[in-house]
Amino acid sequence: MKVALFLTCVNDTMYPGTGRAMVRLLRRLGHEVEFPESQTCCGQMHLNTGYRTQALHMVKGFAETFDPYDAIVTPSASCGAMIRDWHPKLAPRTAGVASRVYELSEFLVDVLGVTDVGAYFPHRVTYHPTCHSLRMLHVGDRPLRLLREVRGIDLVDLPDARECCGFGGTFALKNSEVSAAMCADKVTAVRETKAEALCAADNSCLMHIGGALTRTRAGVRTVHLAEILASTEEDPS
Repeated sequence: MKVALFLTCVNDTMYPGTGRAMVRLLRRLGHEVEFPESQTCCGQMHLNTGYRTQALHMVKGFAETFDPYDAIVTPSASCGAMIRDWHPKLAPRTAGVASRVYELSEFLVDVLGVTDVGAYFPHRVTYHPTCHSLRMLHVGDRPLRLLREVRGIDLVDLPDARECCGFGGTFALKNSEVSAAMCADKVTAVRETKAEALCAADNSCLMHIGGALTRTRAGVRTVHLAEILASTEEDPS
């Protein structure tokens, strides 16, 4: 199986460690991963702000770049949802490529058929299911099934977990007061768990919540699902 990594803009620019973690993890499971250097944005931000023509160029470019691959794996449920849901609507001929895009937990559980990936993460962790992972990709409990198999982890439930964190990309800019209030509620829920780390499948949401956690000196760090799953006893986080 020929596998490609679609890292996304946010991760490439701000969280490259998440991409490296994915590569380590998949190699440990016996799969080589290619990184097509011609990859660019999925077009979500442009589409959401009304730049449909510009988004269409990116949609077509994505399909051309990733067409040679059997599976395209991404650490972003948000971008994965954009590709699977919107790319075929904007350019029907891209449907075949879009159907081969998987968020990391989907790829591990549904394609590789594994939940125990040999991870070790001896910390108290709570998991935030992001909106796109819940409502568009419908990843369900796949991330939690993977986390429950991590050795050493103390996984605790997040109160009102399904509530939005308030990020929503440009929503946080256009509706900053509402966004801040939603994030404050999420931070309160995170602090109630007494977790050391907050985990999610989207670094964009973790960035939003993590900023508030830092400003309120909550003592909780954010960590992407891929980074927990890539951790081992030889490489503790």
